Amino acid sequence: MSELLLRQLAEASYQTIYMVAVSGLIGTVFGLPLGVLLAITGRGELLENVAFNRIAGAIVNAARSTPFIILVVAIIPFTRLIAGTSIGTTAAIVPLTIAAAPFIARVVEGAIREVDQGLIEAGKSMGARPIQIILKFLLPEALPGIVHGLTLTAVSLIGYSAMVGAVGGGGLGDLGIRYGYQRFRPEMMLAVVVILIVLVQIVQSLGDRIAKKVNKRAL
Repeated sequence: MSELLLRQLAEASYQTIYMVAVSGLIGTVFGLPLGVLLAITGRGELLENVAFNRIAGAIVNAARSTPFIILVVAIIPFTRLIAGTSIGTTAAIVPLTIAAAPFIARVVEGAIREVDQGLIEAGKSMGARPIQIILKFLLPEALPGIVHGLTLTAVSLIGYSAMVGAVGGGGLGDLGIRYGYQRFRPEMMLAVVVILIVLVQIVQSLGDRIAKKVNKRAL
């Protein structure tokens, strides 16, 4: 494999890491509070608001059920509005973020719903306000599950980032398609697959470690 192709592999790897990191961060900024709201506004929950819960839940479900490659194409005008272009690494962050946010919301909602309801009652009995119950009881207790969910999201985003390469999104997927598939370079395709596998293993191992450290029940 030539030095030029090695440099291209390094650059594509950086682009993939950049896309996953930025979209994961922005997706968490939007998905985390949305997940909390979904968990606490259900029937009989801390801040019951069934109408909001159903509408927000329907929107989240619609976004999650849309195949990613169709989502990428469908929101091209929105991507162009936000990023100024519909191709390239920065543009790819837009659909990746939109795919990540609802997934994270459901992950956070599930993690919070698994928290013992006795903690909420204990918080209420001590006179804690809803925001205090969320910040001091629900989120700390649900943190291991949230970390596991964010890890799963990052792994999924690595796969999605390879898919956006099919529509000019850059990264390892784009390199694999242009050099591995279209130019019949199986060694390049193999190198791309190996790097993607290594990235997934690193993310999964790091996520498992963090989840173990924040799990108070394991101490």
